[in-house]
Amino acid sequence: MTPPGSLRIGEEEVHEDRFSRFRLIPWWDQKKLQSARALVIGAGALGNEILKNLALLGFEQMVVVDLDRIEESNLSRTILFSSSDVGAFKADVAARSVKRLAPRAHVKPIVANILQDCGLGLFAWSDVILAGLDNREARLWINRCAWKMNRPWIDGAIEGINGVARAFLAGAAPCYECTLGETDWKLLEQRMSCNLLLREANTEGKVATTPTISSVIAGIEVQEAVKLLHGMPTLAGGGFVFEGLNHTSYKVEYTVNPDCMSHFTFDNLTELPQKSSELTLEDLRQRGASDLRSSDVVVEFSRDIIHELECAQCGKTQERFAPVGSIRYEEGRCPDDGQMRVVKTIHSYSGRETFGKRTLDQLGVPLFDVFSVRSAESEKAYLIAGDRAAVLGEELAN
Repeated sequence: MTPPGSLRIGEEEVHEDRFSRFRLIPWWDQKKLQSARALVIGAGALGNEILKNLALLGFEQMVVVDLDRIEESNLSRTILFSSSDVGAFKADVAARSVKRLAPRAHVKPIVANILQDCGLGLFAWSDVILAGLDNREARLWINRCAWKMNRPWIDGAIEGINGVARAFLAGAAPCYECTLGETDWKLLEQRMSCNLLLREANTEGKVATTPTISSVIAGIEVQEAVKLLHGMPTLAGGGFVFEGLNHTSYKVEYTVNPDCMSHFTFDNLTELPQKSSELTLEDLRQRGASDLRSSDVVVEFSRDIIHELECAQCGKTQERFAPVGSIRYEEGRCPDDGQMRVVKTIHSYSGRETFGKRTLDQLGVPLFDVFSVRSAESEKAYLIAGDRAAVLGEELAN
């Protein structure tokens, strides 16, 4: 007789624990999932289902990024939220709920906009990225960051009772950007005004969806992550489309765009132990000059930074270091005469600009980010790793 709490597999007796049924799958490796680092971007309808599935499968290292607060309308589509959570940040509540489902899991909530507030180090930390967004701009940014840091990412999109799940592997085109058509680019351009100030409020969470389609697409996303971590075949470079009205589904293969701007990976990345507050731009430029053995080098940022707002009417200039897209359109008006000011941006530092003495945390770039230094012949990237614990927390930083 098999004792209580045990399973019999053929002639072998196996102790039954939380994950013993998963181990009946011949290729399953529970330790792979326990040690895998999952970055979940978006904690709405899809994000709730993704996090729930990761927790039940035994993932123990998770980061969840979301900027929004919980609204009453979220409660019909989110298993991790309850009525008492309305008004709280989605990321914080989702992390607490996951801990109740999986007490051994370490879950770090980050209340932030993935576009402006998260450094590339967050992508470098992850083994797999899962997105639950309704925002093309954020998807495009995730795609470019994932490629730069050589990380796979899995995307989900839902509307009504239809949805699609897609998997993209860095270094293996096609990527998400390759799938964008003319209409997609027009919608992306509408998000930003011609002077690089944000015109449109975030519409995250406003797409008509149901909890049933969230379950279907998030289930496929997490299943793809599990297969990817086990080295099994995935949707890489393609997608799974589900049409809920007639329950039809099919796979799609995407075409490579040879002119795609996303296809770039840092192949020479060095982790620096200092914090962003401990390094100036000039310090970093000199470090790069030494490593590249060239005095003529340029430091490039991970993103465009708004440097100044200049009023053509009165001539006054306001120095402002903030990521492009983080300043609202109305803030661009001159406080003296109400005229819309000209936005001046920077993306690099050559040693001749006036802001070289600024520490890296005074530039408007997020903590735990990557800077690249290039000469005419070569390039080297630097991850500011001293910020790791400040971003990830001690449990996930080690």
